[in-house]
Amino acid sequence: MFENYESLVKIRRNVFTEVAKLAYEGGDYRRIEEIPYKMLNQAAKKNGQAKYRESIFLERAIVSERIRLAIGLPVRSADEHTPLADGIEEAVKTSRYYEPPLVNVIDFACNACPEDSYFVTDVCVGCLANPCANVCPKNAISIVNGRSVINQELCIKCGRCKDVCPYNAISHRERPCQKACGMDAIESDEFGKAKINYDKCVSCGMCIVSCPFGAIADKSQIFQVIQTIKSERPVYAIMAPSFVGQFGPKVNLRTIDDAMKKLGFAGVAEVSIGADLCTIQEARDFLEEVPSKLKFMGTSCCPSWSVMAKKVFPEFKENISMALTPMVLTARLIKKEHKDAAIVFVGPCSAKKLEASRKSVRSDVDFVLTFEELMGMFVAKEVDFNTLEAKPLENITSADGRGFAVAGGVAKAVVEACKEIEPNREIKVHAEQGLNNCKKMLQDAKKGVYDGYLLEGMACPFGCASGAGTITQPTKTKALVALSQRETTMKHSLESAFEPKLDELVNE
Repeated sequence: MFENYESLVKIRRNVFTEVAKLAYEGGDYRRIEEIPYKMLNQAAKKNGQAKYRESIFLERAIVSERIRLAIGLPVRSADEHTPLADGIEEAVKTSRYYEPPLVNVIDFACNACPEDSYFVTDVCVGCLANPCANVCPKNAISIVNGRSVINQELCIKCGRCKDVCPYNAISHRERPCQKACGMDAIESDEFGKAKINYDKCVSCGMCIVSCPFGAIADKSQIFQVIQTIKSERPVYAIMAPSFVGQFGPKVNLRTIDDAMKKLGFAGVAEVSIGADLCTIQEARDFLEEVPSKLKFMGTSCCPSWSVMAKKVFPEFKENISMALTPMVLTARLIKKEHKDAAIVFVGPCSAKKLEASRKSVRSDVDFVLTFEELMGMFVAKEVDFNTLEAKPLENITSADGRGFAVAGGVAKAVVEACKEIEPNREIKVHAEQGLNNCKKMLQDAKKGVYDGYLLEGMACPFGCASGAGTITQPTKTKALVALSQRETTMKHSLESAFEPKLDELVNE
């Protein structure tokens, strides 16, 4: 989805790799000061010329802030001098969780892109008909020197002029991060720089991957995960269903255990195990509560969708499923067997970092990494995927559970479970992707359009397969998820051997 931002993606992933190397090597962590020079000297032209920005000094400054965020530290103010390593002693602590805010704007990296506006380009030929002026409801368009001109103070951004121009001479310009945000959380400061309204933000991460200047980044826990791995505490990774294909064809369901052990993890579990249990809980709740207690029910597994629904539509707070998410259920299962272990959820998005830290529900997840961040660890440890040992597949998760990785998969799993519990019950479903579409779905629900429905919401297009922390193109991930579904003999979630433990896990 964002593969066209190749240079930015490369910088982001190089930062993760360098931070992982620093953590694994140990020693004097103040040598972090050298990383921006190391990274940019490799990319720069001869005699220190900048490759990406107007100066090498600005490039280093921006990379330095991305490094700080990657070790979980806050961005520094440009008003005073502080070393890059300032606060690194706190970052080394394995007990340290990131401090809000999670998503940050590096203000001197922001280009102060113009906000939503329509303007006339040089393509305008000043035609006699002037359809643009004729359709403007605010008389904001006039003809100056034979060409149309839009008065920005009068323009209401309706777009009618653009629609009727026979020469496609009118352009709609939007700030990319603002356009990507489904919560209208991107605002401007007094200098026109982007700033995030954290009262609205749900940490979906779409602004992070949409900014063409790389000015927005979230905090990482790579540093703390590696410190924990280096301690005597066992660390277990739980992998979101969308992990298949993220690290290339050699890292799959059979080899992921060996790959993670090369990083120092004690073991690995599929989060689709928890997806099966989440499915069962949501199916039971839906059959019991809709429509007798609730007009409709929304799924719970996407934290950005869930938080958005409760923020924008507080009257529907009870309509969003209270089922524990697959991440939480899987973590609780691992903790049952390994009480002293640390649990690292590896998944596609930033929002899971917030979910893991929330106080309302104990997650049992100690750290969260995105696929990009984990790849940084693989590169840092120079793991050769061609040498991974494969092990036989365990059929302990269902095809429906693995389907949580793609849009529509959650609802499909719940419907299948409902059919097994009550075969004669008709289950109506509607699913949307992207927060703007999800909001429209809830607006329609408010009108009664979806009474009796199961509603699935996913903050990201294509669902988890295109989260902000993914590596592989979503269409490829979708195909590989389908393959992983065919590799298990279990088709539906109610076949899960862990189903008898569900009530105990939920009531802990």
